[in-house]
Amino acid sequence: MTQHNWSWTIERSLPSKRNAHLEVMEAILAKLTELGWSDHELFGVQMALEESLTNAIRHGNKYDESKKVQVECKVSAERFWLKVQDEGPGFKLEKVPDCTHAENLEACGGRGVMLIQAYMTTVEYNGCGNQVVMEKIRGAGADDLVDV
Repeated sequence: MTQHNWSWTIERSLPSKRNAHLEVMEAILAKLTELGWSDHELFGVQMALEESLTNAIRHGNKYDESKKVQVECKVSAERFWLKVQDEGPGFKLEKVPDCTHAENLEACGGRGVMLIQAYMTTVEYNGCGNQVVMEKIRGAGADDLVDV
């Protein structure tokens, strides 16, 4: 991560239960709204937050409330940066079905990963796949992918 003058940061340890992510997600979106992010930009960030946090709770920790999801987020008027880590075994990105292929249209997985990549400027997974780091830089082009 490059040096940046962040306006606000938040770190949370979430239990792995349904809707445990909602409070932190709402706090992040409220801060981005205060910083002047448009509804269009907020839609993409909300999608990435929802998918990454629910994937960590549901697929990573499998709703095991003894396991935590670590969330770290930094925001500014120009950037959104998020790190999400669960305690699960991880996954291999190359094994996630491409949900845009005709044979996978009815498949249950892959849409969240694709949406995160579509809305964020950069997305990186750690070696075992239980941590994702993503960043959205305003005006970096990803906003043009989906017209809301």
